[in-house]
Amino acid sequence: MKNLLPFAAILISMYTCKNKTPVSEPIPPPTKVEPQKGSYGYDRTFLEKHTKGLIELYNEDSSAKVLLSAEWQGRVMTSTAAGDNGNSFGWLNYNLLSSGQKAKQFNPVGGEERFWIGPEGGQYAFYFKPGDTFDFANWQVPAIIDTIPYQVVLENNNQAIFTAKASLINYSGTSFDLAITRSVTMLSKADLSTRLGQAIDAGIKCVAYQSENSITNLGTEAWTPENGMPSIWLLGMFTPSPKTVVIIPFKQQPDARSYITGNYFGTIPPERLVVNDSLLFFTCDGSFRSKIGISPAIAKSIAASYDFGNNTLTIILPEVHKGAAYVNSKWEMQDEPYKGDVINSYNDGPLEDGTQMGPFYEIESSSPALQLKVKEAGSYKQVTCHLQGNYEALKTLALQLLGVDLETIRR
Repeated sequence: MKNLLPFAAILISMYTCKNKTPVSEPIPPPTKVEPQKGSYGYDRTFLEKHTKGLIELYNEDSSAKVLLSAEWQGRVMTSTAAGDNGNSFGWLNYNLLSSGQKAKQFNPVGGEERFWIGPEGGQYAFYFKPGDTFDFANWQVPAIIDTIPYQVVLENNNQAIFTAKASLINYSGTSFDLAITRSVTMLSKADLSTRLGQAIDAGIKCVAYQSENSITNLGTEAWTPENGMPSIWLLGMFTPSPKTVVIIPFKQQPDARSYITGNYFGTIPPERLVVNDSLLFFTCDGSFRSKIGISPAIAKSIAASYDFGNNTLTIILPEVHKGAAYVNSKWEMQDEPYKGDVINSYNDGPLEDGTQMGPFYEIESSSPALQLKVKEAGSYKQVTCHLQGNYEALKTLALQLLGVDLETIRR
């Protein structure tokens, strides 16, 4: 029996070793993929570090997203039609935002739709003090549309509403006490199709939203043409490619060209601004500073751009009220202060000293001048959408909405 004990111990040891569960190597955590610059995920991460009061709207599968900022007056900072890895459509001023500083005169942080108040220049301007000359040194953006955060009164995945109050004095010395309400609402693909009046092909991805903006007269006097009237001014800053063209259809009539302003910053070379009998093509590559404007006399309720570099169709649906008074924002004393533009587009480019803020380009629109009684409110809506996907489907949609063949522009 004694002789069997060592042998049994050996057998037990061999059995234990044979059936022992092997110790596996620890599985390393998955490598975190950082979002690429130019993507929505990159811009959201950046803004989370450098701004406050961010609100994200999104659709059911989170492919379409819209990013808002209460710190920057409820503006739409950027959006995407293809999730975090999709293109980020809004232009952002990374240097200014990351600096943590706020300039005294103007803070061009970017954003693809911001709320402003017109007019900018002229005898009823809100951007110059009474008696100042109309030059850049005296130009001052009011704090209520530049540095003051707005209060959030509603927030969910589909909509956000912001409010603010302000007192302004225009160039003629008239005081304006006003309340601002701004709401931004996400639109579904079906909603957008209804707004456009066209079916959207299944091969097209899109993001769309509507902003509704209102100003209420909180003062003790009515706002009149004799003392000046504000307008609601919406400006969108977008990232260009070398192959971006703004497309603006207008009503065909013999004198239509006289209702298009193309000399805001000097003459635009003819290859950069092409106007035919009912369409305007404006090169917006961010390399030549220039601006155009369309009068409500000929404007349609649509403006667009096509970025051939990123295969993106951007559509803006402003309100147009033919025959209404629109403020004139030119930096001069004006003979006709209420014959301004309803739609504008700006292409960024180097200044005389060689410096440049962007590159970016803008599509802008304005409400009529708000002739409001005490406690009365005036409102203005606009839809913004970006569409990406199958080029042939986008080409068909552009032809239906704008009356233009994209191949003609490409050539």
